Amino acid sequence: MARRRFLKTSLGAASALGFPTIIPATALGKGGKAAPSERVTVGMIACGNRGRVAFSYAQMPDVEVVALADPNAAKMAKLKAHDSLKGKTLKETADFRTILTDDIDAMHIATGDYWHVPAMLLAARAGKHAYVEKPLGISIEQCLACNEIVQERPELQIQYGTQNRSGSYVRPAMELVLNGHIGEVKEVIVWAPEGESGGVNIPKPAPDGFNLDMWFGPAPLREYSNDRCEKAKGIYHIYDHAIGYVAGWGAHPMDQLQWWLDETGVGIPVEVNATGKIPTTGLYNTVTHWDAEMRYANDMTIRFADRQSIDPYLPKLDGFKKQDHGTLFLGSDGWVYCSRYSIQASSRELLAKSKNPGDKRLIHSKGKHERNFIDAIKGDNQTVTNLPSAIRSDVACHLIDLAIRHGGSVRWDQSKQTILGNDAAQKAMHRPMRQPWDVLNPKYTGA
Repeated sequence: MARRRFLKTSLGAASALGFPTIIPATALGKGGKAAPSERVTVGMIACGNRGRVAFSYAQMPDVEVVALADPNAAKMAKLKAHDSLKGKTLKETADFRTILTDDIDAMHIATGDYWHVPAMLLAARAGKHAYVEKPLGISIEQCLACNEIVQERPELQIQYGTQNRSGSYVRPAMELVLNGHIGEVKEVIVWAPEGESGGVNIPKPAPDGFNLDMWFGPAPLREYSNDRCEKAKGIYHIYDHAIGYVAGWGAHPMDQLQWWLDETGVGIPVEVNATGKIPTTGLYNTVTHWDAEMRYANDMTIRFADRQSIDPYLPKLDGFKKQDHGTLFLGSDGWVYCSRYSIQASSRELLAKSKNPGDKRLIHSKGKHERNFIDAIKGDNQTVTNLPSAIRSDVACHLIDLAIRHGGSVRWDQSKQTILGNDAAQKAMHRPMRQPWDVLNPKYTGA
């Protein structure tokens, strides 16, 4: 019996049998909380840094965090000890598959990058709505596999974790550009923080409560080491687990770009030329610096680089203050810049128009990104970052990584969903996944 029907049925049965029905006020929706039958239940898949969003869910009156899954028991214990979760009855498990069979509405996937797609696919197949952290996958094949959810489970709400769309600055900037306030867009420049080198691999026994096999999951099984398995940012820069900040941080400004591209009918770049640096020593082996020119089907070229490499391409603009990431639109009648931290424009008059930009409006997230996810589940809004858009922006980041690793240039055939003219890069669209975690459907990957 579905959870939302259970309470009403149980209350009716108790009354019919003459049993007293002493129920806490919160169970009936009093005390500021929605009744259990009206709450959206959430399971947390991973309890580390990004898992702290559980605290935000716990403060929503119409949401109940009911389960925690993490192969590192210490992280589950630390998350559960937070004031917002203290005293709650939570199912705890090292294997998230055990909560996919439970009567839970949604999963928040806060794992390392290499787990994002497998966990989301399994959650969707179990009928769960899913919030998946960025970036999407660690291969183009994984990104394409997400089309299974788009095509076969359209009733599910999927929120991609590019929370800048739910902030105060990105949407108003996009609406200024889309409503023509800077005239014809002549150039777009995108940048993000550079990656890191270093890291040491000193194998040692995994601590008690650390399920090593489950932690590695689809990635190659290695020995436990602190910089790989415990350091806060370690796995962002290890190629077994990620492709680095070109996608890990670049997902944010590239998603801002994609929001605009989606509205103008432009998808994945058809050609990418890129240079970059990859560390040759240390544990970290993802791209640290990159400089990419992306050409799109409409022949527009867009520059995306790390925040150091972008400097030669940034024009001198009166009033512009560069930040560590952003998307800069240069038009025939002005310019607009946006990031997580600010919106800037070529004049105060132009900036003032963001309050009433015109007829072209985008989805408005009425609160934090996770709140928008809950609102979409309840039918009160749409997810501000949809999965098809996430696939497009993430594939673009992968094309840059593969161009850097395989000769400097790749071409993308949208109709065939594959790289052309570069056999090594085409082969690298696929990355092996350890069993039983290769859950990609070949129907969507072209395998």
